[in-house]
Amino acid sequence: MYRTKTCGELNTTNINEEVELAGWIQKIRNLGAMIFIDLRDQFGITQVVIDDEKLQKQTKELTTESCIHISGKVVERSNKNTKISTGEIEVIANKIEVLGKCKNILPFEINTDQEVREDLRLEYRFLDLRNEKLHNNILLRSKILKTLRDKMYELGFSEIQTPILANSSPEGARDYLVPSRLNPGEFYALPQAPQQFKQLLMVGGFDKYFQIAPCFRDEDPRADRAPGEFYQLDFEMSFATQEDVFKVIEEVVPYTFEKFTNWKVDKGPFLKIPYKEAMEKYGIDKPDLRNPLIIQDVTECFKNSEFKAFEGKTIKAIIVPNGAEQGRKFFDKMTEFAIEETGAKGLAWTKYETTGEVTGGIAKFITSEIKEQLENKYGMTKNSSVFFIADEFKTAQKIAGLVRIELGKRLDLLEKNVYRFCYIVDFPMYELSDEGTIDFNHNPFSMPQGGMESLETKNPLDILAYQYDLVCNGYEMASGAVRNHNPEIMVKAFEIAGYKEDDVKNRFGALYNAFQYGTPPHAGAAPGVDRMVMLIEDSQNIREVIAFPKNKKARDLLMGAPSTVSEQQLKDVHIDLRKDV
Repeated sequence: MYRTKTCGELNTTNINEEVELAGWIQKIRNLGAMIFIDLRDQFGITQVVIDDEKLQKQTKELTTESCIHISGKVVERSNKNTKISTGEIEVIANKIEVLGKCKNILPFEINTDQEVREDLRLEYRFLDLRNEKLHNNILLRSKILKTLRDKMYELGFSEIQTPILANSSPEGARDYLVPSRLNPGEFYALPQAPQQFKQLLMVGGFDKYFQIAPCFRDEDPRADRAPGEFYQLDFEMSFATQEDVFKVIEEVVPYTFEKFTNWKVDKGPFLKIPYKEAMEKYGIDKPDLRNPLIIQDVTECFKNSEFKAFEGKTIKAIIVPNGAEQGRKFFDKMTEFAIEETGAKGLAWTKYETTGEVTGGIAKFITSEIKEQLENKYGMTKNSSVFFIADEFKTAQKIAGLVRIELGKRLDLLEKNVYRFCYIVDFPMYELSDEGTIDFNHNPFSMPQGGMESLETKNPLDILAYQYDLVCNGYEMASGAVRNHNPEIMVKAFEIAGYKEDDVKNRFGALYNAFQYGTPPHAGAAPGVDRMVMLIEDSQNIREVIAFPKNKKARDLLMGAPSTVSEQQLKDVHIDLRKDV
């Protein structure tokens, strides 16, 4: 037996007990007559005292982060430490055994506030995971996963696993391909999501399905997106509408957040914002509702303006209450941000002083008529500032959205200690690709609003889908849809996007075939687990809530992946690497 107690559970009730502990040496203090060791395991720290001369000689060979086993007697401490739960006691050691020696020189200090280069931390992730904050993040993730599972079972969902080796499917990102040894020249794809499988489960008669599903997408990393793989709480329901899905989200998500945070958490029903409105007011389809600033279209206001930079452009405005208090340097820095970080050609601005005078920036182009409209129609008040973005419509929306976010950060406008949720609904079914062709805007398996009639009679760019996202504090936290369960509507929807019926049969053969055999209406969603944990932990970096993440270049520095493989391995799967590519 290595331990009879953990390092975090001892207290004054254990005084005079003989105990065995095991853990890692966090600190060694040699005071001559006595040596003190802070012994750490997952549950806490216990101070171990070594006053035996023989044991002291043995202790001199120990290094921090070595793994040891000790036996000893629990006694009351004379100098109590109120900062730790075991601070009223200590253990007088009578035996020490080294279980795993640690090198004298660590690549970095484990529990310290000192900044450590992230790539070094990832290379030695097994050491990094001993850091108390990161260690607790991973334990928090474990608790959140259990909570999600328990809640889904409580709501009547059945947990069902779906395949990892699947078929290639156009779902918005590049697939990870896996060559088949037994089928030369053919490939599996790692699933971007269990999309088709969960729909097939509905066809198979399962009423409510869920799983904590791994998803694989060959996308560029971001601070809030892990490269390569991520996990989501994937669920689907038969005979369900959009509102049925929202009820499940509003049961599961606030419950989970409230359990693990003391912040205020929005309760359902969450605010529903149509996609078009979100883009107009926030310039983004994942708005942070903690930010009170909104974007307004003031193009009409400047239709007779002499300011050439606004001529023929869509003009967006952001009015900042009390913004006139900022000095010239603030406006110059915001202009610099807009040009360097958003691609804007510039950022026009002006102040509306408490005296009623318009000053600074483009003040000379703010005529009395424009000033009156900005006041009466758009809500400009005294002591405010106004930022203007002029460009092509979609570009102006995008830049204004980024400027709004940055203003919220720099002016510290975001509401504190709160989780604000909303749904973005009524996504366009289609969009124009960069080549000018019609493409799916979101999930290709979504049901178009209006069904077949809208597909046959409407301009494709005017068709809306029963597609929705859950947004929390500026992050997309879930995506879902009412699914297209009608094979005729499915064929027509893909036809508009340039696919023939044979393409649908070949690429989505299982779904197409299954839909011929009595498919129930169904709908679902998939909250992102990694992002949920990141938000609850209040981290700005998703890699801090994943045990073994990849770095910013999608490399696993610990395991050395991706890596080259042997010629024989390539030969086994019928691959010949071209040297000229």
